[in-house]
Amino acid sequence: MKPITELLKKRNSSMYQVAPDVVVFDGLKLLAEYGVGAMLVMDSSRMVGIFSERDYTRKVALQGLNSREITVADIMTPDVISVGPATGTRACMSLMSQNKIRHLPVVDGSKVLGLISIRDLMDDIIAEHEVTISQLQSYISG
Repeated sequence: MKPITELLKKRNSSMYQVAPDVVVFDGLKLLAEYGVGAMLVMDSSRMVGIFSERDYTRKVALQGLNSREITVADIMTPDVISVGPATGTRACMSLMSQNKIRHLPVVDGSKVLGLISIRDLMDDIIAEHEVTISQLQSYISG
């Protein structure tokens, strides 16, 4: 089981973020521009929450609110589940599954190192399986 920091090193190091006082509509535009489903909500260098498409659909669209009148802070998920840099990838997958979340910040103390998505973990697992299959095929044919 490899630490999650190895996965962070392999992927795009961009850590998309939004300020809590940004209106939701502008936050949605950022999600679309970056092609991501969630962003960290950062107040200076401090993580104060996570803002996702799920937050928007459940807390704005279904409630009939106007995304141009409320801020990201009004709808973000403030109690963010996160992991440390030594956490294994399988433990991250389990944590995401148990909590029904798709994004997991990696933090070291108060410093945010990155944001891992379920897609990142799935891509890593698939790559691992492909290597194992290739090794087994070589062993069998060799």
